This record gives sequence, structure tokens and C-alpha cells, in this order.
Amino acid sequence: MKHFFTLTLHRQPAPHPTSLARVVRFYGFVGWSLLSFFLLIIGNNAAFAQLRLVPVTPPLDYKHSPAASARPAALGLPFFDDFSTATNRPDPALWQSGGGVYINNTLPLNHPSVNVATFDGLNGNGVPYGLGTPLGNQATDTLTSLPINLAGRAARDSIYISFYWQRRGLGELPDEEDSLRLQFLNDRNQWVTVWKGPDSTSTTTFTQTFIPVRDPAFFHAGFQFRFEAFGRASGPFDMWHLDYIYLNQGRSMRDIYIKDIAVRQAVTPYLKRYSAMPLKQYLVNPAAETTDTIRTDIVNLFNNFNFTTLRFSVRDEVSGQVIQNFQEPASQSIGSLSSQPKMVVKPTPLPATFSGERAVLRSKFDILTTDDQNPSIPTINLRRNDTISGVTVLDNYYAYDDGTAEYAIQSGRQYTRFMMRFVLNKPDVVSAIRMYLVPYLTDAANQPFAIAVMSNNQGQPGTVLTQQSVLLQYPAGRNQFVEFPLNARVAVSDTFFVGWTQIQVGNEGFAVGFDKNSSFSNQFLFNEGSGWYGTDRQGIRGVPMIRPVMGGTATEIITGVEDAASQLEVYPNPSTGLVSWNNQFLNQLEVLDLSGRRMLDIRPHAGQQQADLSQLADGFYLLRLSDGKRAVVQKLIIRK
Repeated sequence: MKHFFTLTLHRQPAPHPTSLARVVRFYGFVGWSLLSFFLLIIGNNAAFAQLRLVPVTPPLDYKHSPAASARPAALGLPFFDDFSTATNRPDPALWQSGGGVYINNTLPLNHPSVNVATFDGLNGNGVPYGLGTPLGNQATDTLTSLPINLAGRAARDSIYISFYWQRRGLGELPDEEDSLRLQFLNDRNQWVTVWKGPDSTSTTTFTQTFIPVRDPAFFHAGFQFRFEAFGRASGPFDMWHLDYIYLNQGRSMRDIYIKDIAVRQAVTPYLKRYSAMPLKQYLVNPAAETTDTIRTDIVNLFNNFNFTTLRFSVRDEVSGQVIQNFQEPASQSIGSLSSQPKMVVKPTPLPATFSGERAVLRSKFDILTTDDQNPSIPTINLRRNDTISGVTVLDNYYAYDDGTAEYAIQSGRQYTRFMMRFVLNKPDVVSAIRMYLVPYLTDAANQPFAIAVMSNNQGQPGTVLTQQSVLLQYPAGRNQFVEFPLNARVAVSDTFFVGWTQIQVGNEGFAVGFDKNSSFSNQFLFNEGSGWYGTDRQGIRGVPMIRPVMGGTATEIITGVEDAASQLEVYPNPSTGLVSWNNQFLNQLEVLDLSGRRMLDIRPHAGQQQADLSQLADGFYLLRLSDGKRAVVQKLIIRK
């Protein structure tokens, strides 16, 4: 039985896993008027927080190129791919299209070289194979080679295929009934399973596996092999990673070493506090905003030491300007069969006199190796995996994420508020909010939710500066953002927060892409009703993919937190029915029940600062208070 990946935020014993069928509950539709419930605290002391990370389901309309109808010419030996030269999808010169695997460098752990092929349970359109059947298991992703000519070959040629594989990584752990299988196509056009991944392998290291090609039925001109995942069909709940696939003759089970030094880990951010930021904010103090070191690591896949020379550059891809060009004066030795974080460089800041409107800085590591000399794999230049780069955008927005989501985040409670902290170098204006929104078990397009900008109150969200109802939209593709322009653009200074309120939960809710690789998780706060919590101290590492867009002219100048006496609020609370307020500009007071139905609509006359609500029954109500410029919602208890 598949279970949610649920993280509780108090240091309590982990609860017994709950099956999907029991966790997914229907909470019902909540009217859009409840979206302004953003400031409310729902419930009292919570024993366990309900925040959870869930598998990412890409957009429902994500398209792919259909498989070509013409059969390509057969390939020859050797066949090799480590996916280092592919982006998102496998190389069409080696693989059939449409299998659904995802090429990436963020989901695996300790992989042999940069990029892997991930089997994540989503088809070529980017949607689950069995959306709507949560517990259904079936064949999901496949990775199928183009035809390979093995005609005239025989078992005496000692043909082997080898590959590295891993379960889970940073994704979801397959269950014992799930599997990754290797199949060969015989001369009768039948797929024959020759290997099935066991369920007892480590989830943090890659396993190298060798499979011989011996059956005479496989030695034909149209031989193919394919990897196929079997697991939950309703989403990315079972994850496998594949790398370094090598098919050739003259091999043996002892042929486990390849003379190859490869780069591997994603390049760390160029910036110290963000992964992206507005150029005008960066140029206030480039030295302070640029990180002290940029890093990646290298791995030696050979059973002997080797030498490498480090080369590093930073280039603005908009203007073509080279910001930095560095090469180590001497080569360094790297031990056999080891990985080392030797790639460490101090970056050069962008000049404060930089005159462009935006910059896209590519930080590139290029290690100089001898992988192309006397190669272990004939005709294959293994310098293909000696280069890795990271991109930093300096434009008009802030980001803490690296642009890729390993999970998505939502809460098991209605009205949970999520906020990200941002600190300015000079006053600015928040004009829009970008979010990577993903469906979770169902299509929630056009569902309303709330976005907001809040002031700072001693390091936590304070006063709501603006909030508005928006309709949920999915982006066009994986790891893409939807932009929501703010109706009231907000002037901010120093520290501010942006975020959203989750109204519905379970299979009627939605989730926001979550970057587990981000090192800025201390900037992420959430409130499920009992106060603001920082997830970093609770064991949840990473950040939601939400970005404030800066610039333009503010709709209303906001200089800071308002004096308590001028805020829109009524008292006492609880009340016997008679309520008062201190704000002389209050011009509307709406009373809503918890379903969003309007009970009263009061328009105070000049000088009025009291209202009688005693005709209402005892219970909880929502008060929407407005002074014509802004509106807030307050929870009120009437108890006679």
C-alpha cells in the first residue's frame, strides 16, 4: 500500500503511515469570499502540524513530441549514454521518444555523472498514467533504445549491458511490489524481461549492474532494449533513477571500471542570499550580494588515480560580457573510485557600473582531463561530462529556488498561510507574484485562493499590505511559473513577506512546487492556526517556488506597520453582540458565517464607532472591515 510522504513539525514519534484512501478526504467547496480569511487563526493548540510534502504532478496540458512513425536506421556498437548532454528528455539520436522519463540533475543522490534519467510515474504528456485511480499499479515510464544491429553476433562475442540505478533519491520510495525492469526485444518482436530491480537496494547510492546478451534470439538486426517501471499509476509516487548505460562486445562482469572523471553535483548559487534577485537591488552592493564560494564536485570512476585542472568562468549571456575567467595554475590529483568537492572558486562580483537592464550570469566549471585519450569506450569521448554550469538571473524578481521542484507542498488544514521573507537593499514596489502551481491527485484549475504581501513584525509576518483572490492556473510545462499581477501594487522597504493561503485540502486542494535542494529554507514560514513556524528547524528543508516581481509605481504608498489604534478591527472579542472600533474611517462592516454567507451589511455613518450584532445567534463569524482603501477580515465570537 502506498503512503503519503508526511512530515510532522513537532518532535513527536512518527505516526503510523496512513493509506492514500484514508488520507485523501473531501472538504467541500469554500466560497471566494472566505479567501480574505487570510489573517484568521483557525482552531486552538494543534498537537501535530499538518504540513506535508507531496509528489510533484506536472501540468495537465504539458505536451511532448510524438514518436516518429518512420523506423530509423539501426545503430551499431558501442551504445553509451550518461545523459550528460541531454536536457529534460533523452537524446533522440539514441532513444525512442514518448517514454515519459525525465532527464534531470536534482532528483538523484550520489550519481555517477551529471544528469540521470528519472522514472517518475508520469507519461509523455506530463500527467499520471492513471489519474483518478489512486491505488492502481501498472507499467508507467519506459526508456527504449533505437534499434541496434546485432545480426551476425553470438554469445562468444561476450556482449554485456551495464548500468547504474537507484531507488528514490530525493523522490518517493517505491513499494515492494513496484519494480524497474530491463527487457530485450527478440527476433519474434517479443519483449523478454532479463532483469528486475530488487527492493532491498540502498536509496542513497547507485548500484552498478551487468546483464549478458546470450540468447540467440537477441542477435538480429533490429535488437532493442528498454527499461520499464512498474508502480503506482496515479502520480510520481515511485521513483527510479538510471545512469551510465553501456552496451558493447568484449566485456565481462569484471569490466566495472571506466577511465572517466566526471562532474556531478549542481553548481551552488552565485548569490549569497538568493538564487535570483532584481538587478537594481544587486547593484546597490554587488560584493555583499555575491557568495564567497561557488562549488560542485567531481567523481573518478576509474580504479586508479588521475589528474584534473580546474577552469571556471562567469559570463553574462545577455551582453556577452565575460565577468571572470580562471584556471588553476597546476593540476590536482583525484584518488581512484572517489568523489571529492574539489571544485571551489571565489566568484568575481558584477561591476557596480554595469549598465544593462538585466543579466543572466552563467557560472561554468570545465575540468581539463585526459578522458579523451585512450578512452575506455572506443569512439566515445568521455570529456562530454567534464562541464557543468549554473545560471543566475538578475532581472526584476527575487527567488530562493533553483527552478526545479523535487516535491510539492500543501497542508492538511484549511486556511494554512505560507509566507516567504525577502530583504531589500533599497525601497521598491511589489507588482506581481509568480508561483509554480501543480495539481495534486485532481485538476483544481480555476479554484480560488488568496495571495498576499505582508509587512515585517520582528522577523515574522505582520500587517497585511495587500491581498487578493485569484483563480488557480497551471503553467504550460514542468517547472514553469504563473504570474499573478497585484491589483494594488505595494511599496515596501527593508523586509517584507509574500505568500498564499490554502483554502481547500485533500483531493480538492492544490500544491506549490517545492525545491528540496535550496539552502535558503530559513526564510520560509507557515501558520496553520497556532502561530508562525519556521520549517527549517522542524526538519523540512527547502523552499516553495514563489517569487515576488518588483518594479513599477505603487498603487498606495505604505511606509510601515500601522499604529494599532488605526487598524481595522473591532472589540471586545468574544462579544455579547455590541462591538466597537477606533478607526473613524471605517465605512463598511460585513458579517459572514463560516460558509461565506452574508448575514449583515452595516454602513456606519460619520462618527459612528459602535454596532449592535446581538440579533445573531451565538457562534463564530467573519467580519469583513473596509475603510475604502483596504479591507481585512477578523474572526469574531458572539457569546451572550
